Amino acid sequence: MEPVTRVVLALDAHEVLDELLHFLDRSGVAQVLATVSDAQQVEAAARHLEPDLVLAEPRLAPFVPEGTPCIAIASRESVAALRAAIAAGVAAFTVWPVERDDLLSRVRTFAVARRPLERRAIVVAVHAARGGAGCTFIATHLAQAIAHTDRSCVVLDVDPWGDDVASALGIPEGADGIHSLDELAGVVAELTPEQFDAATWAHPAGFRVVVAPRDDATVDQASLQRMVDVAAASVDVVIVHTPASLDAGTRWCVTTADVIVEVLALDVMSFRASTRLLARLAPDVEADRVRFVVNRAARSEVVPADVERVFGRAAAAVVPFDGSVPRLQDHGSLLSRRSRTARGIARWGEQLLRAPADARGAA
Repeated sequence: MEPVTRVVLALDAHEVLDELLHFLDRSGVAQVLATVSDAQQVEAAARHLEPDLVLAEPRLAPFVPEGTPCIAIASRESVAALRAAIAAGVAAFTVWPVERDDLLSRVRTFAVARRPLERRAIVVAVHAARGGAGCTFIATHLAQAIAHTDRSCVVLDVDPWGDDVASALGIPEGADGIHSLDELAGVVAELTPEQFDAATWAHPAGFRVVVAPRDDATVDQASLQRMVDVAAASVDVVIVHTPASLDAGTRWCVTTADVIVEVLALDVMSFRASTRLLARLAPDVEADRVRFVVNRAARSEVVPADVERVFGRAAAAVVPFDGSVPRLQDHGSLLSRRSRTARGIARWGEQLLRAPADARGAA
């Protein structure tokens, strides 16, 4: 795909602005980040949006910060316009619309291929093939455990059919400073790791959260991939909370994760659902990336030892039944870190992250 030039338009003439906007949109070689019409806005847009190029009328060109390329654009050629453009040190001077083809050619030359984000995080996809097995409980308590180590952590709720993470953590819907996955997806192509971090919600336990899409909104696969990439460049651990049924985007999240945590309940339906799902994922998922966690373990005909019999691998962790969990989740609270269950999750979480980290060190 041809790189696209990210442009700020600094024009006061509305008729020229509208024509230029439509022209650039149709061209496919430019993305207009913002339109501004005075000196203060020009400087602010250039510094905050970091465009590849500013197209400015001559009187605004001098206010483009040094280091940001600028092409002066005028509706007619005049000595005054030329002098202003030269004084501003612009890269070129063009007349609109007479030199539109030349302008497009010049705009194309400023395209910068976006550098791939450097992944620093271990990405953990938490999944339960059967609803109610405890995917949300494991994801949120694992995040709490990680946050109390030296690692930074963010939870991405990519479940388009629920909002369980927000409910379990007591995150109020529509409150200021809380951005959902679909909201961030609309601007994810422009997000830097620093901007992403600032856009996430901070839980008191120390981890950050992006809540699920709101109002049945959907997020396309490309945006979801970019979201995981920018998150993985922002923190040490990314926990992806996935729905039971995986669409193309969330399937990508699972199959590309460093670790897949499959949450099981001690019942036949949970085991069968996970067996079917893992069979579908088998071509893209190595067995050693999957960790089985038995949640709410209690007396049952199905026992934790059956995990190895059915799946060929023993459970990495067995989380005992804790009667306080439903009440806490109803109030948007997590277990105390000092509780027996939370301490067990913390110990298992440390083991969970050690293998991917060791593998990277060896590489």
